[in-house]
Amino acid sequence: MLRLASAALAGTAIEFYDFFVYGTAAALVLGPLFFPSFSPLAGTLAAFGTFGVGFLARPLGSALFGHIGDRYGRRPVLLASLLLTGLATVAVGFVPTYASIGLAAPVLLLVLRFLQGLGLGGEWGGAVLLTAEHAPEGRRGLWASFPQVGPSVGFLLANGMTLTLSVTLTDAQFASWGWRLPFWAAGVLALGGLWLRRSVEETPQFRALTETGRRADAPLAEVVRGHWRLLLLTGGALAAAYAVFYGVTTWSLAYATEHLGMARTTMLACVLTGVGIMALWTPVAAVLGDRFGRRPLCLGGCALCAVWMFPFVGLLGTAHPLLVAVGAVGALLCIGTVLSVIGAYLPELYAPRIRCTGAAVGYNLGGVLGGALTPIVATALADGSGPPWGVAAYLTGVAVVSLGCFALLPETNPGDVRGRADKAGADAETGTAEAAAPA
Repeated sequence: MLRLASAALAGTAIEFYDFFVYGTAAALVLGPLFFPSFSPLAGTLAAFGTFGVGFLARPLGSALFGHIGDRYGRRPVLLASLLLTGLATVAVGFVPTYASIGLAAPVLLLVLRFLQGLGLGGEWGGAVLLTAEHAPEGRRGLWASFPQVGPSVGFLLANGMTLTLSVTLTDAQFASWGWRLPFWAAGVLALGGLWLRRSVEETPQFRALTETGRRADAPLAEVVRGHWRLLLLTGGALAAAYAVFYGVTTWSLAYATEHLGMARTTMLACVLTGVGIMALWTPVAAVLGDRFGRRPLCLGGCALCAVWMFPFVGLLGTAHPLLVAVGAVGALLCIGTVLSVIGAYLPELYAPRIRCTGAAVGYNLGGVLGGALTPIVATALADGSGPPWGVAAYLTGVAVVSLGCFALLPETNPGDVRGRADKAGADAETGTAEAAAPA
């Protein structure tokens, strides 16, 4: 399990590194380099627009790679998605700026960002199923949290490299060629990830489906036709996690450097602190999920998000590094509580024959609803003087919607479900008509 979980974590870390390094570049340099004729605000919005295209591609990638995962195995998904995302990311580092090739520059960015999203859309489903379907029942939440640590590690790698370059290079050097180095580094990371995953075994549940001939012929059609309500609920439930994460890590980075005058290195350090603590919290919260259930942690995390968004924006507005870091840590701990159990929760909601498609599409649908729009909406709401309370209201509203979606989803933790089933049976014997909720 440790070897499998490490391979899953490494792969998600590398692919999310690829995805996040673009977000950081969009917040810091892509606007003036690829949209120079725009105003500073419009240039940032345009850069975040290309950032959002990656999220729109992710559900398509989930459908494509989910079909492969449900028809041909989880293992091919792990290799193909990593290769596609890595190649697209390296290519971004070679795209000439608007000054060199004109309109073709942002168009190329758009295409490569789409391919990044396509690959990442397949990565998550393959990685969590690798661990969840190998894991022992009572520790499924813990082992499935390893891929969930990957995004935090990827973010730390991406922004740590950007921070190092910001410290060692002048602003002119960083804008000229320094911003390209993290994209080129993705090629080395992708090769390392492919080497780690080369000997990964297929999961026992997929092998059982193959032996019994019960693989789905058209998994996406089966998911949409028979589980459309579950798909929409999981997408809505995860919208807050995406919205808050990218509000903290992408929008606040641009806002603090452009509107509050904070140094790029200082703001990057604040965000990195929050993500690092979130990474440490993820497996701890996953163990709590194995003990007390997935759903209670998701409900609690969304409720805390709704409460913390106004304090987060208030602390950000002070431009004091320590207070900004406290705001970021609080927000990321809230969503880390939700994300810690999602690697086990979403696969448990779907039958094995459609699990790779259903879990991945639901997860990435949340990215469209929460991640694609948040930097754009927040940047527009924050235009003007005074604290951007509109951003806080927006994020609070998304958290409330996600809280409602989680409230409509069932518990899936096997121990908790079994306990309720046993209680229902005992009540039936004593004449009490209390039924257990379905898993």
